[in-house]
Amino acid sequence: MHVGLVVYGGLEETSGGFRYDRRLVAHLERRDDDVEVVALPWRSYPRHLLDGFSPSIRTRLDRPFDVLVQDELCHPSLWRHVDRLDRPAAVVSLVHLLRSGRSERSRHRLDPRRIVDASVERRYLRGVDAAICTSRDTRDRVAELADVPTLVAPPGGRAEGPALDDDRVETRARTIHPLRIAFLGNVIPRKGLPTLLEGLRRADCAWNLTVVGSLETDPAHRESVLSTVRESGLDDRVTLTGEVTDEELEPILERQHVLAVPSTYEGFGMAYLEAMEYGVVPIASAVGGAGEFVEHGRNGYLVEPGAAGAIADIVDRLAANRDELAALGANALETAASHPTWEESMASVRRFLKEQATRKRRDRSSGTPSGGRLERGSHRGDRS
Repeated sequence: MHVGLVVYGGLEETSGGFRYDRRLVAHLERRDDDVEVVALPWRSYPRHLLDGFSPSIRTRLDRPFDVLVQDELCHPSLWRHVDRLDRPAAVVSLVHLLRSGRSERSRHRLDPRRIVDASVERRYLRGVDAAICTSRDTRDRVAELADVPTLVAPPGGRAEGPALDDDRVETRARTIHPLRIAFLGNVIPRKGLPTLLEGLRRADCAWNLTVVGSLETDPAHRESVLSTVRESGLDDRVTLTGEVTDEELEPILERQHVLAVPSTYEGFGMAYLEAMEYGVVPIASAVGGAGEFVEHGRNGYLVEPGAAGAIADIVDRLAANRDELAALGANALETAASHPTWEESMASVRRFLKEQATRKRRDRSSGTPSGGRLERGSHRGDRS
């Protein structure tokens, strides 16, 4: 199978979506598929929209791939090209995180920028032949925008199952003080670090926080966070490590009791699953896909965006009740053990890609319109 993969920048980016993309490429190549990465340049959002009129980008996309997989993150550059591509047999969108999610629309109904975002994303998704989604929640959000075949293929973790045994998790919960909390993710507004800091400031118990993730993605937000830490007198309780390697992350997770990332929205939430592999109890976003594997009060907690008070209550509860902390950690390990592996998810993606290529070739040969690009004949001859 000849597969094209469209991404911004390249596959070296550190976010969870790019890690998923790298796993997919590795899986396809191990099965002797020919994968070509089409790296589009990172630009500002308005510049990306103008890419939709670029003949050179159209030429890079319109090639005889069996399947052209497009990371949905690139939709601002692809929105006008997607249903004008003649040569790929099938075009499939890989959706990690929708820009125009329900929570964002509800809070910005009158924001012209959000209205443009939703319109462009809808235009893009209605032009693809199918979509791969990392969670059922993301699939449901895609369905609000476009009627296309979908596959749900969640990410795996880092350890592919429990990384610690029950005894170590229980011993950590009962013997290590104060409560150790980690934040894992790039320091950007969506991840909710200011909400976490406010929740911890309100907590009555003793705690230490380790923030792991890039400090360079949004320098202005980083400076705001650092200012909050200083002004709140939390300097001696908060450590910001910046980006770390996988080898450096492992001992950090082994030492934690809780992972708290109260994002405004997570398409899936890979950090929560990775923490659960170490018996670390997640405090996860209630908006998005995390609720599909984080069960509130059983193996972790779900909090609404901005709910600093709820975070304070959970932290105080776990610091005071180490039996509950140990039980939640054991249940987190159990969840990690039963979660689909990368191999299982990527195998299902490969089958889906082959099915879409076969379906689109069959429909073309029979002249049967089947959605996506085949129903947009008026665009097919437009090479502008």
